[in-house]
Amino acid sequence: MRFPALFQPAPEGGFVVTFRDVPEAITQGDSMDEAMDMAQDALITGLSFYSEKNQPMPIPSEALPGELMVEIPTEFFRS
Repeated sequence: MRFPALFQPAPEGGFVVTFRDVPEAITQGDSMDEAMDMAQDALITGLSFYSEKNQPMPIPSEALPGELMVEIPTEFFRS
């Protein structure tokens, strides 16, 4: 499963990452590679809040221009 994420350059350097389908997931990284790794971790954490509260998981939207897709490992759904 993949969710669209917006990687915005931060004024102090690096990137801030947000997910419009999972607003609880916000993170940052000093490089694009680090931001992508952090984005996956933030997305997993954000989605786990839904599971803990017995709420339905958000359904991923299609990416809008400027967004990148972040994939959730299949192991997340096995726990």
